[in-house]
Amino acid sequence: MGRIVTRHPVTRVRLGSEPVRRADTLAVEEPLEVRVHGTPLAVTMRTPGHDAELATGFLVSEGVVASGAEVLGAIHCGGPGTGLSGEPNTYNVLDLTLAPGVALPSSDIARNFYTTSSCGVCGKASIEAIETISRFELHDDETELDAEMIARLPERLRAQQAAFDKTGGLHAAALVDVASGEMLVVREDVGRHNAVDKVIGWAAQQGRLPLRGTVLQVSGRASFELVQKAVMAGIPVLSAVSAPSSLAVELAVEAGLTLIGFVRDPSMVVYAHPHRLRMPCVGRAAPRARA
Repeated sequence: MGRIVTRHPVTRVRLGSEPVRRADTLAVEEPLEVRVHGTPLAVTMRTPGHDAELATGFLVSEGVVASGAEVLGAIHCGGPGTGLSGEPNTYNVLDLTLAPGVALPSSDIARNFYTTSSCGVCGKASIEAIETISRFELHDDETELDAEMIARLPERLRAQQAAFDKTGGLHAAALVDVASGEMLVVREDVGRHNAVDKVIGWAAQQGRLPLRGTVLQVSGRASFELVQKAVMAGIPVLSAVSAPSSLAVELAVEAGLTLIGFVRDPSMVVYAHPHRLRMPCVGRAAPRARA
């Protein structure tokens, strides 16, 4: 599972009381360098664990591969130390091997891939680019689901966030099967885009792409990067607890993605393609009896 949490001494201050020195639990954040056939491709700040899923999902999101079968293997190799000790570590560099016939990422792409836990992928910032490289069509996806199901997803996701309970510092993403209502996979990470990449990477490894008939539920806002990743994986519905950005909405509209924000039972705001939601029936109030 990796080093998800760590302990660190802190001073808790409450006005009117004496400060208290105690140990606190923190979410681990460490760099991961993703290599393809030994060549560095990207660096992301992530919570260790499910690194192969993260890297595979990243390649799917960026159009390098379209399925898990196009990634033959992933192996951790020696990399720089982390922390003040500077000790060598073997878990922060991951080298991927692509299947024969799969084109390697160009050097131009590699130069543009630098990610952080706050902003996601920097470099691909145009809707036209996403539309050009996406291999899955969302406009013809006939997925339909009840609004009540969407309204309950944040609470269901929150119940699965074991690491968040300990740290309060991790984002989460879940993939939900519309037909069964089953939450297929949940991943947590210090970066919201990493959590989504881990979910998509899991699906790719399971041979589930494109992810028709699913919902991607995220614990925070819906950024352009998250919409991009959903589109690239063929996910027809993205549901977020907080607001989307303007560019996220534009991409969702163009790509055919149903984008829902401010999902807080019993309400939500649908920003793009509401036709996939079956709205609740509202009964008429009974007439008042006359005195």
